[in-house]
Amino acid sequence: MKTRKNSSSPLLPILLVLLLPAILLRAFDSKPKPYALIFGTVYGANDRPVYGVKIKIRRADQKKPKWELVSDHSGEFAQRVPAGEADYVITTDEKHPGPEVKVHVDNEERKDVSVHLR
Repeated sequence: MKTRKNSSSPLLPILLVLLLPAILLRAFDSKPKPYALIFGTVYGANDRPVYGVKIKIRRADQKKPKWELVSDHSGEFAQRVPAGEADYVITTDEKHPGPEVKVHVDNEERKDVSVHLR
């Protein structure tokens, strides 16, 4: 009766030893892109937070919204926008009308806003 030797290739451990430092360096070398954060709360006519309101955010110099999100159970929403000086406009959907809210971002920062529905 012949026994079979386990003939695993020594190539795999060698490749792992050679490639692992390069993979780790690349993973830790990539820096996240800088951003600003627009954080807001939607309030209803009774000054209570409102859930499920569609929020649209666009740059002030553009017509179409770039981001669309929905307020959570606390009436809150948050959107990352590119860092750098820019003006943004926040609007709500027709079902929950509210005024346009303008936000100015200077750089990497958090801007807190309130949206009061009519």
